[in-house]
Amino acid sequence: MTTRQPHYRASRIFFYVLLLGVVPSISQSSSAKDKFDSPGFVKELEGSAQDVLEALNTDLQDQTIHGTYIFDKEPVLLGATVEQSSKLFPEWSGGGQIFYKVRTKAIAPRHFLESADQGTIVVRFVLTTLTPDRSRLRIDAIYVEDAHRTLHISDGTVEAAEFKVIRDRLLEIQAQEQEAADLRRRRDSAELVHQTYLHQREDETTRLATAKAGTEDLQERVQKLRHEVDRRVKAPGAELKSAPFRESATIRPIAAYTEVVVLIVTPHWLGVEDADGQRGWLPEDQLEPLP
Repeated sequence: MTTRQPHYRASRIFFYVLLLGVVPSISQSSSAKDKFDSPGFVKELEGSAQDVLEALNTDLQDQTIHGTYIFDKEPVLLGATVEQSSKLFPEWSGGGQIFYKVRTKAIAPRHFLESADQGTIVVRFVLTTLTPDRSRLRIDAIYVEDAHRTLHISDGTVEAAEFKVIRDRLLEIQAQEQEAADLRRRRDSAELVHQTYLHQREDETTRLATAKAGTEDLQERVQKLRHEVDRRVKAPGAELKSAPFRESATIRPIAAYTEVVVLIVTPHWLGVEDADGQRGWLPEDQLEPLP
């Protein structure tokens, strides 16, 4: 017994030393988990649920973790992927749609508190529809070291940067929708004017035919009406536009002296239709009356 006691004491001392080496790691992991006790970055977005989701998907698919980087010479952190779940976050029970953007093998990323070593960045998005035109978006960003599993939360920069990308994309989508709606209204207005004008022409023709005026008088009135609505393109030609703006898309070029029918009159542009039935817009100064 006396010969084995020193060995036993040495083994016990080694066990305590080993335990002391393990306990800080366990304690650190537990405190890191407790550290993720944050209300998150929460903002509301005005827009349809479909538009908000489209803007969020644009951010998810851009392969970028916004608001952070790992090397000073590379201020953009690429290589992110979209994931369906993440074990690095506690289970979410607050409702809404959950999305994750993940970047592995990130080395001490900026704007994560006390970040060190190599690890994984996970950004979680929680999208909740409040009304048909309002949604709430919560964003949380964390960084977890691969070796020690130490968790570091963002200082808010990542969440704010991700939200800005989503908000800017939503505004872009809404602007495009508004532009399309304005174009539809212009087209509807142009069509209404065209139909009204056609009815007026039909009524005028009917009245002329019914009146059975003299041939000379009838030809004179028809010629006058034709000069009011018919034009021809000046040399060297023009480009038929899709809308009454210089920068609008060109439908097709029109050769010089091509005759067109004026359907809509504005201060500087005329809505016209050519012999093939193609409609569009031409600058007023590029047209002239028929000879």
